[in-house]
Amino acid sequence: MKGFFRRVSPRRAVTDFHEQWKQPTPHRWQILGVAIAATFCVFMLFIPDSQRGEIAPPDVMYISTFEEGRSEGEIIASNCANQELKNEIQAAIAANEQARREMYEALGRATFIDVDSMKEEIAEEQAAEQPEDTGPTAEELALSLEEYCANAAG
Repeated sequence: MKGFFRRVSPRRAVTDFHEQWKQPTPHRWQILGVAIAATFCVFMLFIPDSQRGEIAPPDVMYISTFEEGRSEGEIIASNCANQELKNEIQAAIAANEQARREMYEALGRATFIDVDSMKEEIAEEQAAEQPEDTGPTAEELALSLEEYCANAAG
């Protein structure tokens, strides 16, 4: 028995398979297909039935932060409060951007860079990139928001 395992090697097995595969046999591909199908069937027999079950759809839970049965006025008041918060955040962001622009301008002037011509070039590029807006203006939107919020009050 000891001598048998000494003669077995994976390298020799691969070279033997390669030599057999190179020989021109008329039914090579059909035999390969049957071998693969038989191997698949044997593996399927060993998989337990519990592993072959259908995948259950996920349970979806919807979480609502709003009370049920809110009135139209309460909804409008909530929307207006959220819009005011959004406007405050946008104003803070715009103030930070303006402060950053001013710092970069001061840095540019301190390093002898022509900041004014750069600002003009940037304004021209932005004007060329932006298409003409046919929608409502910011004043019209603010007015419509005020009208919308006035509906909540009365």
